[in-house]
Amino acid sequence: MSTAISPTAYNYKVVRQFAIMTVVWGILGMGLGVFIASQLVWPELNFGLPWTSFGRLRPLHTNLVIFAFGGCALFATSYYVVQRTCQTRLISDSLAAFTFWGWQAVIVGAIITLPMGFTTTKEYAELEWPLAILLAIVWVTYGLVFFGTIVKRKTKHIYVGNWFYGAFIVVTAMLHIVNHMSLPVSLFKSYSAYSGATDAMIQWWYGHNAVGFFLTTGFLGMMYYFVPKQAERPIYSYRLSIVHFWALITLYIWAGPHHLHYTALPDWAQSLGMAMSIILLAPSWGGMINGMMTLSGAWHKLRTDPILRFLVVSLAFYGMSTFEGPMMAIKTVNSLSHYTDWTIGHVHAGALGWVAMISIGAIYHMIPKLFGRAQMHSTGLINAHFWLATIGTVLYIASMWVNGITQGLMWRAINDDGTLTYSFVEALQASHPGFIVRALGGAFFASGMLLMAYNVFRTVRASDPVEAEAAAKIAVVGAH
Repeated sequence: MSTAISPTAYNYKVVRQFAIMTVVWGILGMGLGVFIASQLVWPELNFGLPWTSFGRLRPLHTNLVIFAFGGCALFATSYYVVQRTCQTRLISDSLAAFTFWGWQAVIVGAIITLPMGFTTTKEYAELEWPLAILLAIVWVTYGLVFFGTIVKRKTKHIYVGNWFYGAFIVVTAMLHIVNHMSLPVSLFKSYSAYSGATDAMIQWWYGHNAVGFFLTTGFLGMMYYFVPKQAERPIYSYRLSIVHFWALITLYIWAGPHHLHYTALPDWAQSLGMAMSIILLAPSWGGMINGMMTLSGAWHKLRTDPILRFLVVSLAFYGMSTFEGPMMAIKTVNSLSHYTDWTIGHVHAGALGWVAMISIGAIYHMIPKLFGRAQMHSTGLINAHFWLATIGTVLYIASMWVNGITQGLMWRAINDDGTLTYSFVEALQASHPGFIVRALGGAFFASGMLLMAYNVFRTVRASDPVEAEAAAKIAVVGAH
């Protein structure tokens, strides 16, 4: 039975804004990634300047791709999904607008301060205290909008995608606030409230769960809505999705210590992190299988639907990276992989293969609906984008695997008299071909984003403002 709802049903304006900025920040963040990858091939690209050195641009790259590109994709899709599945408008248009402008302000702040060298030095938490406070305010507002909308929902049921979005919002706030506890000594300098191994432990409790909640749980919320919608099939197992949710959020929060093997962290904490990481394989693969099995009876659509292809291949990369992660958390494997390019390859298997691909698929799904069009301007361009992204990701990961294992073996090769067989510089020289392939793979991926920008631009330009507004004024709601 379908029910009529008010003519101005959904706030699509803020969703449109975040969706467009996802593409913009994706190009800038990935373009910067290609640039710093090229610096490792041609060090002259540092230009001998402090602001353009690898050490300053690399944290800007991670902030742009995680928080600017990934964050805007999460805001856009969560605001879209929560309205459609709760069959109600966002609780406050002004608060939603504040989250958009506030989030962009944080990103602009990162673009200004990080090249200048203002940094806490904490991985994925580099932003100094004024920006960290602004980010926390924006994030709490985001939580109020999201959960306020769920409270006033028209449906009795809370769809599972919203459980994942909700957990990601709550845990990200907790991680950010606790890890950023610090003592400011000037406008852009602060010292952590924690010291020594405690500081490292809290940082990697945050750092791994930036991956576990920001880059996994949030995007699983995306997966649980957009894969069934694009495949036009119900989710394979609703029961499995609930088990997946509770197992994932129970286990992920414990995995951080695997970043600190063979350090001053107590051995029991390292072992606990390792054990939890290995167990984490089960719920991760449960979610991947649930997404894949949703295509039962719809696999033929992959031949003609490149958007569905993005979503399904992202699940394949999610399955691969969540197998690789627990394996790398095992101490004996970690003794080879730690500090090598293997880790970089693993991160990008998740970042490019899983996070970026599912975001791209979701944005392609939403843009026509947000702007009152039947479909994207060009299916051929989406297809070309898919192959550029897939080939780019494979080149990137494969080159980093080869580099990482080469580095690990060279670093621990010992002569009969106990001296090191290779110098660090020799390992670096052996890595050079891999750096070239990695930069090439990144260039493939980033060029795909340029095709996406053109496709989105043409789709938006062809939209009629009246039709676009009509898309937001949906008179009848069926099953979502």
